[in-house]
Amino acid sequence: MTRPATVKQAKRPHRKSAGKALPINAVSYEVIRSRLLAITEEMRIALQSVSGSPTVTEASDFFTGLFLPDGSFASMGLQVSFQASVVGHLIRAINERPHLKIDDGDMFCGNDPFVGALHQNDVQLTGPIFADGEIVAWAGVECHVTDIGGMDFASWSPKARNVWQEGLRIPCVKLVERGELRDDILEMILTATRLPAQLGLDFRAFIATINVARQRLGELIARYRARTVVEVMHRMIDASEQRMRARLRELPDGEYRAVDFLEHDGHSNVLYKIDLHLTKRSDRLVFDFSGSSPQAPGFINCTRSGLVGAVTGSLLPMLAYDMPWNQGILRTVEIVAPDGLICTAKYPAPVGSATVEAIWVVSNAVSLALNRMLGCSDAYRHRAQAVAHGTMATFNLGGLNQYGEPFGLHLMDPLAGGYAAFASKDGYDGGGPNNCPVPCISDVERNEQAVPLFYFHRRLARDTGGAGEFRGGLSAEIALTLAGVEEAEALIMTHGAEVPNTSGIFGGYPGGTVVQRWGEQAAKDGILAATAEWKTLGPKPGLMRMRRGDVFAVSWQGGGGFGDPLERDPAAVVDDLRRGLISREMTAQVYGVVVGDDGLDTTATEQQRRQMRIDRVGKLCDDRARFVQGKPIMSLGGRLFLVSDARGLHVVSKAGFVLSTRSTRWRAGAVAVRFVPPPVLGIQLHERLAMTAYCCPATGTMLSLDVHEKGSVPPDDIVLDLGALSLRSLLGSWERGNVFTG
Repeated sequence: MTRPATVKQAKRPHRKSAGKALPINAVSYEVIRSRLLAITEEMRIALQSVSGSPTVTEASDFFTGLFLPDGSFASMGLQVSFQASVVGHLIRAINERPHLKIDDGDMFCGNDPFVGALHQNDVQLTGPIFADGEIVAWAGVECHVTDIGGMDFASWSPKARNVWQEGLRIPCVKLVERGELRDDILEMILTATRLPAQLGLDFRAFIATINVARQRLGELIARYRARTVVEVMHRMIDASEQRMRARLRELPDGEYRAVDFLEHDGHSNVLYKIDLHLTKRSDRLVFDFSGSSPQAPGFINCTRSGLVGAVTGSLLPMLAYDMPWNQGILRTVEIVAPDGLICTAKYPAPVGSATVEAIWVVSNAVSLALNRMLGCSDAYRHRAQAVAHGTMATFNLGGLNQYGEPFGLHLMDPLAGGYAAFASKDGYDGGGPNNCPVPCISDVERNEQAVPLFYFHRRLARDTGGAGEFRGGLSAEIALTLAGVEEAEALIMTHGAEVPNTSGIFGGYPGGTVVQRWGEQAAKDGILAATAEWKTLGPKPGLMRMRRGDVFAVSWQGGGGFGDPLERDPAAVVDDLRRGLISREMTAQVYGVVVGDDGLDTTATEQQRRQMRIDRVGKLCDDRARFVQGKPIMSLGGRLFLVSDARGLHVVSKAGFVLSTRSTRWRAGAVAVRFVPPPVLGIQLHERLAMTAYCCPATGTMLSLDVHEKGSVPPDDIVLDLGALSLRSLLGSWERGNVFTG
C-alpha cells in the first residue's frame, strides 16, 4: 500500500555567512528588520513603475520577496499570498542543478508548475545576492503575464489534455548573466507569446525589481555586515514561528473537516471534490487532502507546489494576520496528499488554470476549516468568518486594436466578489478574496484606454451576498462590449457557476453562484437593446469570437453568511432593502421580515419567522428529557455550546437542547432537512450536488447549511479532543450567570 505523500517543512538551515557579525541589540534588530520589509516594498514600487501590464500596475497580481540561500522566504509584500512560498521552489531547483553555475549578477527565470510555479502564466525571476563571494540571500519576483503561448490565446485552454499543449514551460533558465541580459534567451521566450511587447516589458520590470533588491540589500550589508543582516533574517523567521506556535497552543485540539467542489474540467461537466481533513494538535497543523478527487483530464489541476501555495494563501491571513509573513509560519504545518490527485497532479497533466481552479478551491476549504477552528476559541471567535469570494472567474480579451497592433487584457474585475461575513459584522461588498490582502482592480476608464472595450456598467449585484445573521458581502457585476474594432477573441471560463463555493458558516447561507451571460448583437451605438436575447453560458465556454455589438455580462459569487438568517436584526434587513442591496423577495422569503406601507411590521415578522422555523423541522420538540441544565463552558461558533452535568459533556443548542453527549459530533442530534435554494438566492446546483440544512429540533434554528454530493452525508465538521481540553479552557471566559434552564 502506497502511503500518502507529505510535505514537511525543512529543518532550520545551518547559519553561515560572509563577514564578521556585529552585535545585534533590540534596536539594531528592529532597524534592520524594518529595512528588509522596506526593501520588499521598494521592489513592489519598481515592478509597478516599469511594467505596462494592468494586471501588475492596477490589479497587483504579483509577488515580491527576499529569501535565504535555501529558498526560505524571509519577507514578502501584501499581494497574492498564494505565491509566498513559490519562488523558494525555484531557488531550491536552481540549487539542485549542478550544471547551473551561479555568479554575482545572475538572474534565473522559470514558470514550470512541475518545478515550482503555480501555472505557466505565473512567471518568476530570482537573483542571488552575494557578499564576499558567498550567496547570502535571494530576491524574487513573480507575476501573472497575459499570454505565454499555447494552443489558445491567454494560455488557458479548456481543450488541453496535457501540459505540452498549454504554453511555454521554463524550468530554470539563466536570463541575466553577470549583469548582462541574455537577448537570445529572451528572444526565444518572446517568440512563444502572442504579446511579445507586453511580455518583454514585464521581463524588464522583473529585472529592475531584482536590481533594486540587490542594490538596497547591498547597502544594508555594507553598513551592518552580511552575517548581521542574515542573522536578522533568521531571527525574523524564528520569531514568526514562535508566535504561530503560541497561537496554535491557544486553539482547541481536534479535527476539522471542510469540502469544496469545482465543476467542468474543460472537456465535460464532471464534478471534482477537494476534501480537507485538518488535524490540530498542540502547536502543529496537519492538512490531509487524501480524500480529494483524482486528477482531471483537463486544465483545472494543480501540482504539489500549487497545493502548498493554496494552503499558504489562506493560512497567512486567517491565523497569522498580525505576524510578519515568512517561512516560520509554515514550519508549523504538514501537508499530506498522495500524488495523482486534482491538487497533486502528476506530469504531464494539464495545469494551465490551476490558480483559478484547484488552487482557489483548496484555499476555500482551508479557510473554512481554519475558521471552524477559530469559532471554537473564546479568544479568537470574533475573528471567525465564512468563505470569501470562492471563485476567480476569468475573462481575457485579445486581438488587433484599431491601429493593427496586438493587444491583450486579463480582466481583474472578478476580484470584486463579495467578502465573507464575520462573527459580529457583515462582509464587505465587493471586498474580494482573503488570499489577496490588498485587492485592487483597474478603473473602468483605464481598461477602456488599454484595450478596445466599453463598459455598460460595473456595479454591485443585488441579492448575491450569502444570507445570515450577518450578511456576506455583495458581488459586483459588469457588462461590456467591443469598441473601435470589429472583432476579438474572448477567453471565458470559471468554476462556481454550479457550485456555491463561498460557503456560509454556523448556519449562514452561501453566496450566489457565478452567472455568465452572452448577448449576441445585444448593443448598438453604445446602448443595450431592451429586447436583446441573452444566453446563459456554462462554466467553461472557452475561446469565443466576440464581434461588435456582442455583450458579455457576468456577476460573481457573493461572500458567505454567518449564522441563521432568521436571527438577523429585522432593522438591518429593512436597511438593506432600503439601500437596494436585497430585494423584497429576499426580505420575505429568506429573512422572514414583513415590511408594510409604514415600514417594519414587528409582530408579523415574529410570527413569520416562527412559522418558518417550524416549517424547517415539521414540529418543535418539547421533550424536557432532551434538554440540559447547566453552565456553558465552551462554544462552537457562538451557536452551539459545550455543557457539563452529571451525565458528562454535551453539545447543546442555544435553547439547551442536547445534540450529542461525550462527543462534539452534534449533527447526530439535529434535524437534517433537504434544502432546495429558492430562486431569489441565485444558487445554481450541479446535478451531482445537494444541500442539507441541520436544524435545532427545539427551535428550528439553522445550525449548518452544507453543500455535498447527492447520496452522501456531510462529514462532522468539528470533532474536538475533549480529553485535551484543560480545566482552564473549560472554565475560562464564560460568565457564571449564563445558565441553561431547559
